Amino acid sequence: MTKKIGFIVGSLRKDSYNKKIAETFETLLPDGFEAEFLEIGNLPLYNEDLDVEGKVPEEWTTFREAAKTIDGVFFFTPEYNRSIPASIKNALDVGSRPYGASIWTQKPGLVVSGSMGPIAGFGANHHLRQSLVFLDVPVLQQPEAYIGTFQNLVGEDGKFVEPTVEFFQTIVDAYVVFFNKLTA
Repeated sequence: MTKKIGFIVGSLRKDSYNKKIAETFETLLPDGFEAEFLEIGNLPLYNEDLDVEGKVPEEWTTFREAAKTIDGVFFFTPEYNRSIPASIKNALDVGSRPYGASIWTQKPGLVVSGSMGPIAGFGANHHLRQSLVFLDVPVLQQPEAYIGTFQNLVGEDGKFVEPTVEFFQTIVDAYVVFFNKLTA
């Protein structure tokens, strides 16, 4: 049975570096695993007043229903002001409500942060992990996935150079082992 891994990209920009990283990760998933990109850019900000019958935004329902079908989740995050983008935090909030109906519980996770800077979104990576602990998302610890100086990791064709792809594959392979241990 194929395992669906939800891919959540925090940068909403059309030519997002994190989106390019996610698209490369998608190609590295082994047989039996498939990526499903979950749209988060259209989610209205979470407001508990709207989370009642007859008022729930359609986008929340669509997101929650899609996320319920995934078996694990990869987060690809840039760093905005030493933290995660609002789009990811909002997706976490929408998916964790209403209370007792979280779609995140016990779904094995992976956090990948990428940026043009040398510290590669370290702050965002760790802030996201902090929220995931509370949401009961077990997260792969090693290898850590900080993708810094993005502009130096792609060739003239816009694709990642081979040593970088090999590193990405190491991360994906470790996640698959982690996932299989948790879901066995």
